[in-house]
Amino acid sequence: MPVNKVVKAVVCPMCGELGKAEIYTSVNPTINPKLRSKVLDGKLFSWTCTSCGYNARLTYPILYNDMKNRFMVYFIPKIDRFQLCDKELEEKYSNVRNLSKRIVPDFNSFKEKIFIFESGLDDMAVELTKVAIGQTVSKKLDGVEVTDGYLSMYDRESNTMGFTYFTGEERAPYVQTARLEIYGKSKDIIDKFAVKDKKLKGFIKIDREWAENILYRYKRAKHIEKLNKLSE
Repeated sequence: MPVNKVVKAVVCPMCGELGKAEIYTSVNPTINPKLRSKVLDGKLFSWTCTSCGYNARLTYPILYNDMKNRFMVYFIPKIDRFQLCDKELEEKYSNVRNLSKRIVPDFNSFKEKIFIFESGLDDMAVELTKVAIGQTVSKKLDGVEVTDGYLSMYDRESNTMGFTYFTGEERAPYVQTARLEIYGKSKDIIDKFAVKDKKLKGFIKIDREWAENILYRYKRAKHIEKLNKLSE
């Protein structure tokens, strides 16, 4: 899929003047590698008013299609659906196997998914690992609420991965590293409890809410298994 661009009218929030912006509806880093860095550093979404010089970050739906690493991430601001089926894309890539397709509602999640898939990781297992370690971080900080978290480091040689969490009311950043064995265990859980999710067609949202549901099902199964052993 080539790069697709459209021109949209934009009203400057600072001076009210009407301007134009070049909007990318899709990006393929395999065909145009230079756009990858512009996506990750946010420059692709940057817009400057020609009248007053005001700079803003535009947010709009964009499909990131990495043919080389066989994944697609559809950034649709504030989307709250778990699954999105695009018939045109489904038909176009119906013969492509092992193609991961995700939808994300915000820019940070968009960048994280790209980093995860480029690293050759299973994003389902990463999300589960993130939730599990986040619970440990909360206990370590005496029960402080741990909100958003993102994979910020992955080093296969040192057998570690790291997550940056935002904690408390002030959303103070907290970095926590972990051994890859935890990720491996998460992957085993995913292989057992997310079988149906892996078979779903279309774009799906794999996030904290999804991971917490999988973790609940895993703990419930372990509890039932324990009760069955006690009743034997």
